[in-house]
Amino acid sequence: MLVCAGQILILTGSPGSGKTTAARALASLPGSAKVHLHADDFWHAIGHGAVAPFLPEAHAQNAVVMEALAAAAFSYARGGYFVVVDGIIGPWFLAPFGRDGAAVHYVVLHPPLDEAIRRCRERGGDTLTDPQVIAALYRQLADLGELGHHALPVAGLDAGGVAAAILRAVESGRFRLAPGRT
Repeated sequence: MLVCAGQILILTGSPGSGKTTAARALASLPGSAKVHLHADDFWHAIGHGAVAPFLPEAHAQNAVVMEALAAAAFSYARGGYFVVVDGIIGPWFLAPFGRDGAAVHYVVLHPPLDEAIRRCRERGGDTLTDPQVIAALYRQLADLGELGHHALPVAGLDAGGVAAAILRAVESGRFRLAPGRT
């Protein structure tokens, strides 16, 4: 059971870390009402002029997407929902999530790089499979600086194990961002 009404969980990690699978599992748990916001949906909402979010020239676009994502998350949180935001959200994009005063948990899933690349290749479809891009994003999220304790190792865990580890992390409170930190 997950009872965190009015709180936000930012669930991030490299491509292939299990973010979306875990977010869906958490959003379906009994307890408080929950919302799953998939960051990719906010990027895909951009039509003409969209820049692949992992390119350096996408920074301004990505900042706008984070503002929209945070606004949506806070709207749901104010409505009493526990909001699970899943996407590649590095510490450099946390500022919009610190403006509303809601409790925000920040969990960075950290599988081994080879496991992340394998997962990306296996899922197929219209997903990121370029190992160089995956490795670059992996490296960016491996260097969390003062937020290093927000990394959650998930090596060898199946989907249920990842969701259980996240649930324990949120319940412990140790992944909660300090007010005003973001």
